[in-house]
Amino acid sequence: ASTALVEGKLSKNLKKILKKIVAKDAHEQLAVADAKLGGVIKDKLNLSCIHSPMVTELMRGIRSQIEGLITGLPSREMAAMCLGLAHSLSRYKLKFSPDKVDTMIIQAISLLDDLDKELNNYIMRCREWYGWHFPELGKIITDNLTYCKCVRKVGDRTNFASSDVSDILPEEIEGEVKAAAEISMGTEVSEEDINNIIHLCDQVIEISEYRTQLYDYLKNRMMAIAPNLTVMVGELVGARLIAHAGSLLNLAKHPASTVQLLGAEKALFRALKTKRDTPKFGLIYHASLVGQTNTKNKGKISRMLAAKTALTIRYDALGEDTSAEMGAENRLKVETRMRLLEERGLRRISGTGKALARTDKYQNKSEVKIFDPSGDSTLPAVSKKRKIQEVEEQDTEVAVKAKKFKGEIK
Repeated sequence: ASTALVEGKLSKNLKKILKKIVAKDAHEQLAVADAKLGGVIKDKLNLSCIHSPMVTELMRGIRSQIEGLITGLPSREMAAMCLGLAHSLSRYKLKFSPDKVDTMIIQAISLLDDLDKELNNYIMRCREWYGWHFPELGKIITDNLTYCKCVRKVGDRTNFASSDVSDILPEEIEGEVKAAAEISMGTEVSEEDINNIIHLCDQVIEISEYRTQLYDYLKNRMMAIAPNLTVMVGELVGARLIAHAGSLLNLAKHPASTVQLLGAEKALFRALKTKRDTPKFGLIYHASLVGQTNTKNKGKISRMLAAKTALTIRYDALGEDTSAEMGAENRLKVETRMRLLEERGLRRISGTGKALARTDKYQNKSEVKIFDPSGDSTLPAVSKKRKIQEVEEQDTEVAVKAKKFKGEIK
């Protein structure tokens, strides 16, 4: 019954029952509770089926009175049968539901983020711990995984002179490390301390290898479940969008504006509360297309990318085709638009094409200019010499003002 209802397939037992009960030459119609099952019966057995609200009501009446209709069936066994059928239906729904496959992606991207945090903590601890013994090594080897492999292989810094680390380090860096080990200013540590540091290096290397394996698994799952979304924004950003929405189907229900701002909800509501500018992007900011463009066009590109991404998500979640052609076409459109925006900015700086095409007639506009020597002088143009009359007039004015001032004081 569960396979018939969920998968729409006819089992052998159900075929036998239908052939026994319903004669092929009969003109009666077979009432079915599920329209999909009715279509399968019509195709396989050539029986006329009917599905309508009247049939649904009839089925409800049969279910409510089934104990009276079937003799010799205790209510206890009937309850057990209903429970078994419900469990069987649930198992089939979980097994064949396309929505549940993206659970693997959500768990994988969450675990990948956790591994990155743990790796950062462990590597920082390892560098600080071994840095007491050989501080110069941290400046010479910048790659974290190479650093841990080198420490695990050599151990104490006195062993660097006799150890061969050519399989881990290039020849130049190896010589630099050996030279620094001889004149290192680090403190001496016991063998037990070195053993503990080596155990920590083992953990870092194991987690790094597992992270690489997990990333490959996530990439394969994303290409299988959401190939168009992966082509548009990459597997990491796509997986984070799915994890943030809860499932691929939930993400497909979101409009493009919500896809653009997924991950920036806190900034969005803060901006709405304070009546400031809303954010332009959320998780989609980490997509390669947004990262390639300049700062001025990031908002426009993220809006266009979100619109095309929303289409690809719906195509992946609800479409039957599993190819990534649609995603590739939409990515090409966004890249073309991005190129046009960047070229427009360059053209604006250098002048428009029309202005460049318009050429004036050649005219000799050169003028013969004569050097003016007055520009060399730093003295003011107006002479400071004053006439005797002006000086006398000013003196009289000052005397009159002084008399007035004395009269006011009296």
